[in-house]
Amino acid sequence: MKKLFKAVAVAAIGVALSGAAQAQSALNDILNNGVLKVGTTGDWNPMTVRDPATNSYKGFDIDIMTELAADLGVEVEFVPTDWKTLVNGVVAGQYHITGSASISPPRMKAAGFSESYISVEIMPFTAKENAGKYASHDEINQPGVKVATTLGTTFEKLVRDWYPNADIKVVEAPARGYQEVLAGRADVFITSNIEGATLEEKFGVVAVEGAEARAPTPIAMLLPQTDQVWINYVNNWVKVKEAKGFFETTKAKYGL
Repeated sequence: MKKLFKAVAVAAIGVALSGAAQAQSALNDILNNGVLKVGTTGDWNPMTVRDPATNSYKGFDIDIMTELAADLGVEVEFVPTDWKTLVNGVVAGQYHITGSASISPPRMKAAGFSESYISVEIMPFTAKENAGKYASHDEINQPGVKVATTLGTTFEKLVRDWYPNADIKVVEAPARGYQEVLAGRADVFITSNIEGATLEEKFGVVAVEGAEARAPTPIAMLLPQTDQVWINYVNNWVKVKEAKGFFETTKAKYGL
């Protein structure tokens, strides 16, 4: 009888704990309030671009999150953030999820990630008038060469690792490294092949020939680290959408 009572008690505790975990999940908050809050920087073309005139967003991430909200049966609210506080916003509960972010060990210490659905490679770019001035990463990694990057991004760490001998110029969001190059205040910036293609078309920057792409990195959404209910939902949603071709169609729309 005692064993039976103990078994029942253990089962009851398990159910209670399971219910508590469920109640604490962001998924329940989203469904109860009818709003999916998404942290996005609005400065990574073509992933997320903010129109300051209308305070609206467009891009690959925006389409993805709008679809996720539609499948949840809720509205989507885009919450402005920047790269240096992107993880903190998830941890603090300012938003339920973020748009695309590279998976990195520092971020993994504080936040969870969804399944990856796209990957990037990183390479250096320069102004069109400097085409041919640098022919390798070694030629960039020299005193006097000014390399611009944005504070708090994964690019900042890569710049410091790749070009320790160069003059590194760090700007704070919403300023971007490429803007420093376009303004003539820096010689080189690094970015992903995704953004680089867009910047080439829009501003005429060029990839540094001979400097091979580096750091192939999977991209995913950031979520609260301990919220396995919400993480499981998003992971399975990604798998379903991949199977139905949604991600491939959306990539093609933005030339990814």
